[in-house]
Amino acid sequence: MNGARGTASATFAAIGTTVGVVCTEARALACAVEFVRGRLGELDRAVSRFRPDSELAVINSRSAQLLRTAPGARLRVAVNGTLAACLDAAMRAERMTGGLVSPSLGAELIACGYDEDIEVVRARTGTPAAVRIGVPPRRQVVFDADRGELVLRAGTALDLGACAKAWAADTISAELGAGSSGGFLVNLGGDIAAAGPPPPGGWAIGVRNWNDVVTQVVHSTDHAFATSSTRLRTWVHGGVHRHHIIDPRTGQPARTRWAQVTCAGPDAVQANAASTAAIILDECAPAWLTARGVPARLTTADHHVTTTPRWPNTAPAPRHRRAS
Repeated sequence: MNGARGTASATFAAIGTTVGVVCTEARALACAVEFVRGRLGELDRAVSRFRPDSELAVINSRSAQLLRTAPGARLRVAVNGTLAACLDAAMRAERMTGGLVSPSLGAELIACGYDEDIEVVRARTGTPAAVRIGVPPRRQVVFDADRGELVLRAGTALDLGACAKAWAADTISAELGAGSSGGFLVNLGGDIAAAGPPPPGGWAIGVRNWNDVVTQVVHSTDHAFATSSTRLRTWVHGGVHRHHIIDPRTGQPARTRWAQVTCAGPDAVQANAASTAAIILDECAPAWLTARGVPARLTTADHHVTTTPRWPNTAPAPRHRRAS
């Protein structure tokens, strides 16, 4: 688990991933965990693609219906609260990456067979009868944060996925830090953010690979971290191995040499946008990250590691330690 000596931590499952909470004051842990659980429940009700009663799922259903009745039309929806905040973060990630990271890839994921929780998708035998939605051209999502208005072209399906998770790590850690004298680190499946005073020596962030081995530990006081991987959220559809990182230029899972990319950034949303874009950019990723000053660690399937100039060169972690 991430943390340092003198900290208290807890892990639990939520929103389809493993959640970690670390506190510098042990007495704050129980309340912090309860708070995180509550906030993640709100996130799930707002942005889950798999529960039909979520705000996002209702919008996607309306968009699919509009495609059948009025192709070429646009759906306008008033949004606020958690969904609006996640959409704003997703649009920021899209601008940062020049469209490589987009919230409008839900139809492509569905076409690849990722239309339910990942464990359900993996458990299928044969070729699943995934719902097919006409895939509109890219850049068909516009969100006006000031007006709270979302505009979708008919047939566009939203998937906020990792961006919403990164936003939640940033927001929840900040809320915890604002309400206490202690420090807090929140890890939502590899999207890591911290707030409040760190432990002595900083937060110990373990980089864990897809085989559950910690390969490096870095210490940080002022960075968020995010990891994107093509080896963990995978399934077979139509006899083809798939992963969840879609290249918007092709509408297919990204063809890439990178099994995993971990990036640091001023917040988890920016770190996640960079790590996702790096997967998609393949061989161009190190230069792209370096030009933007992003500290990053890129790992191939055969465990060859490439780092950008600002990534710390610390000794490998003991093989028995676990973190993410």
